[in-house]
Amino acid sequence: MSKLSHFEIQSHKGPYSVQFTDEAFKELQNLTEKKVCFIIDKNVSEIYKAQLSPVLKNSIFYIIEATEENKDLSHFTKYAVDLTKLGVKRNDTLVAIGGGIIQDITCFLAATLFRGLDWVFFPTTLLAQVDSCIGSKSSINVGGVKNLMGTFTPPKKIFISLLFLKSLKPVEILSGVGEMIKVHGIAGIHYLTDFAKNYELILSNDEVFQKFLMQSLMIKKEMIEKDEFDTGPRLVMNYGHTFGHAVESASDYQIPHGVAITIGQAMACHYSLSQKMISPEINLMAQTLFTKNLGDFKNSRIHFSVFLNSIKKDKKNSGQKIALIIPKNTDFKIEKYDVEANDSFIQFCKNYFLTEGFNVIE
Repeated sequence: MSKLSHFEIQSHKGPYSVQFTDEAFKELQNLTEKKVCFIIDKNVSEIYKAQLSPVLKNSIFYIIEATEENKDLSHFTKYAVDLTKLGVKRNDTLVAIGGGIIQDITCFLAATLFRGLDWVFFPTTLLAQVDSCIGSKSSINVGGVKNLMGTFTPPKKIFISLLFLKSLKPVEILSGVGEMIKVHGIAGIHYLTDFAKNYELILSNDEVFQKFLMQSLMIKKEMIEKDEFDTGPRLVMNYGHTFGHAVESASDYQIPHGVAITIGQAMACHYSLSQKMISPEINLMAQTLFTKNLGDFKNSRIHFSVFLNSIKKDKKNSGQKIALIIPKNTDFKIEKYDVEANDSFIQFCKNYFLTEGFNVIE
């Protein structure tokens, strides 16, 4: 099925590979020849129960429901105790099968359990396949604050199978496409315009979809190899995330991550327009694309006090200023821009939600 092949990413722990495969369950079976523990999204374990059965027959496994609440730091004592009771030992390998939440949990455990274990990733969501699977990051929630802790712990190998996408709901596809839009925006106005022109084909044509999936990964690969530890150039990968993470929290996570990031990009563009840093024409093109990718979430409930509390606690902030990642100029150059959390900024945020038809609750 897949015309895609493989590539390598350089990291502080050496290169790790991304392998595209139509034989995901065969690759999983091969891993059982080593001492491994599979950490599996509960939903994935049910959808692919028959295919996973021979894989898990002679291996230990641990099933986790992929919710934001379950990647809170408070759960990790239980995870560590449970895994050791199952028999996980130093020098074993953890194998994550799921989306970004299972990735975050497994990556964090791999970084900390026994002071470090190898891990392998089989991303099963579009969101993970086009974005989060590469880059080494784990992100863990703490005390209701999203992604406050984490590590940089690359997997040994990533296996991407497009066959997993067949079981995704339409909203999960929208979520993944939201991150694809983000990286194409980061690449510049020509990439974003090309994505906007092909939006419908991306959703309906396998060849076009694969082109933009690989392009998304190549754009991110260049960024993370320049700045693996997120200290400078890679900060632009947070485009849409300051607003977007706050939107997730304010919707009580009813708005999925990639859709929230789409809203975050829309807010970033509107803010840039309000400061005369991009033209109305560029903003209109971008907003048209964002609107297509929101599906039925445009009138979602937003708890505005939760939104403000979340955006003020964003980990990128410095002092009392909020760190926005926004587009500037005619080439849509993405840059960090610090703003005061004053009445004007708060009113801008509220006006955006009200104007766009969200159900705002104080």
